[in-house]
Amino acid sequence: MLGSIFARQAGLDDPLRLRRAESTRRVLSLELSKDKDVEIIHESGISTLDIEPVEGRYMLSGGSDGFIVLYDLENCSRKQCYTCKAVCSVGRSHPDMHKFSVETVQWYPHDTGMFTSSSFDKTLKIWDTNTLQPADEFNFEGTVYSHHMSPVATKHCLIAVGTKSSKVQLCDLKSGSCSHILQGHRQEVLAVSWSPRYEYILATASADSRVKLWDVRKASACLITLDQHNGEKSKASSEAASYFLELLCCIVLTANTAHNGRVNGLCFTSDGLHLLTIGTDDRMRLWNSSSGENTLVNYGKVCNQSRKGLKFTVSHGCSPEFVFVPYSNTIAIYTIYSGDLVTMLRGHYSSVDCCVFQPHFQELYSSGRDSNILAWVPSTREPEPDDASEKCLNPAYEDDWSSSSDGEG
Repeated sequence: MLGSIFARQAGLDDPLRLRRAESTRRVLSLELSKDKDVEIIHESGISTLDIEPVEGRYMLSGGSDGFIVLYDLENCSRKQCYTCKAVCSVGRSHPDMHKFSVETVQWYPHDTGMFTSSSFDKTLKIWDTNTLQPADEFNFEGTVYSHHMSPVATKHCLIAVGTKSSKVQLCDLKSGSCSHILQGHRQEVLAVSWSPRYEYILATASADSRVKLWDVRKASACLITLDQHNGEKSKASSEAASYFLELLCCIVLTANTAHNGRVNGLCFTSDGLHLLTIGTDDRMRLWNSSSGENTLVNYGKVCNQSRKGLKFTVSHGCSPEFVFVPYSNTIAIYTIYSGDLVTMLRGHYSSVDCCVFQPHFQELYSSGRDSNILAWVPSTREPEPDDASEKCLNPAYEDDWSSSSDGEG
């Protein structure tokens, strides 16, 4: 580490390398914060969280009680132990409160003056943060499972909405109406996500086991339907006709499916080059977002018992990058491109439904059915191996954090 600092000061090394190494170290040392608590406001489970991308200071939460709460994550007390207080909330006394569970909240990507929320009450609401009043509202025929605004769009203001209908709705903030509909799924759409790289590319996941990539500018908008088998056909045995027929039926049923169950989680990597999906078949898959190819990274069993959308997240600025996945009442951390399970974060008393990463300080926030929001922060102490045989570093450190590379700096 000291070698990297000296090399950076001498201009012999790229400052980005040191930043990535420190970001990686901080993620690998995440632990439940002993000094930071988040005020308990929700009366039941918390389904969704979002941290605004401008300052990384304010966080929204939405619960199954219909509440929306806005938190200030900054330590305004300047004390070592502090509680992140709720700045304001849309609760039972608010006339425009959602009637049922709030499934998704999202900040407007470019400033904190607006945020959005969608709910099982079949509505998507656009909120003015300053007045805490809805500026606009979209109503749908079925339950709303998920919505998303593009983090990079400059030429459109479309919100993609996944509902109980098999059609993906695109709502235009400028006109206040649904601009057009994307048809192709056969069952309800459980998750939607815009690419962080291309403003017109959208990914959608459905209960029909399919994941589709769309270019919303085109008339036939569907670009790719992801196929877990990458188009390969299994060879049937010529010795048994019954086995052949059974295998053929299997191929037909699983053709162009991303998972062998409902797909209820989507997340692009921070550079937008890959897409992660999670299904109720207890599998997570990594896809090339340009070619649609299954990269065949093996994450092992990823427990997923959720019947609705599952919100997971990825790191930013690390080497390698990590994915944080709700796993029963824990959060599993995997390396994205190798599939290694790094650690499990334990602290919740019930199932975890959502986690969100704060890239400015490499912090993680999680929520679940125990009504708690937990803060996971980098440890302030260095791990000390008990003996020489335990001095092997986590494989994720090897590229940028090994003692040998530090010495060479």
